[in-house]
Amino acid sequence: MFDRLRGSLDKAVTKATTKELNEKNLKDAVWELQMVLIQNDVAVEAAEHICDLTKEKLLGSRTGRLENLSNLFRTAIFESVLEVLTPKYPLDILEFVTKKRAKGEITTILFVGVNGTGKTTTLAKVGHMLKKSGFSVVIAASDTYRAGSIEQLGKHAERLGIRIIKQNYGADAAAIAFDAIAHAEAKHIDVVLIDTAGRMQSNKNLLEEMKKIARVANPDLKLFVGDALAGNDALSQAREFNAAIGIDGAILTKIDADPSGGAALSIAFITGRPVVLVGTGQGYDDIERFDPKWFAQRLIGSN
Repeated sequence: MFDRLRGSLDKAVTKATTKELNEKNLKDAVWELQMVLIQNDVAVEAAEHICDLTKEKLLGSRTGRLENLSNLFRTAIFESVLEVLTPKYPLDILEFVTKKRAKGEITTILFVGVNGTGKTTTLAKVGHMLKKSGFSVVIAASDTYRAGSIEQLGKHAERLGIRIIKQNYGADAAAIAFDAIAHAEAKHIDVVLIDTAGRMQSNKNLLEEMKKIARVANPDLKLFVGDALAGNDALSQAREFNAAIGIDGAILTKIDADPSGGAALSIAFITGRPVVLVGTGQGYDDIERFDPKWFAQRLIGSN
């Protein structure tokens, strides 16, 4: 995990700390760091911001020992990455649902993303996580576009013992979401999870349909599901979805196979919304709460 970026950062730190730290060497070192980040799928804006933070933390530092300089530089990068990943408004789904239930309210969660990112499986994992934590769940099969989507979601629901609200392919996706919410209200179910058709972010008609679902369902949380291996593609998708409906957070799949970690850094910085969960495998239990400190430590290596 993150082997490619961590190895590149190690080389950049080694190269930067073979000289005494002065203004020119610091400028060269920060430029090297920026190139390493961009080459590992970190968005240019995010890379520049991390480099600016790193430079600020290093300015005025003086040390005569190269091993101390190496630690200093690595620590500055670690703190800068952590600052980017730590959200201004954190989101804990279980805590959010707990507070809503305490007030007698339903939580509605809308899942959005493009085809192939593992959105439907991720929804099932979240359903499993909620059920294990003692919450009742119903699923809205509002992907009426992709062939096999309703059957796929139905199999997940059957395995997990969760009710699914569905209609035929081509049906009004927003109406299905509305029906699921009405069902939850009538049966006093805690959480409604809404699946949606995987949309290419450039398909304006499908984006308009997604906006309609968001208007009708008025979800409490809108979560973007992205593939960590997609790099800058995941960023462009998150940016477009955020512009269309305003996401509340992101879930990254396949984080266990990600060699760079660039998607998490980029999405957190560009959208200003937290990475909430990460997928770490194929099983229903293979989903974890995202920990910025853990991520930064894995990314930078020993600190």
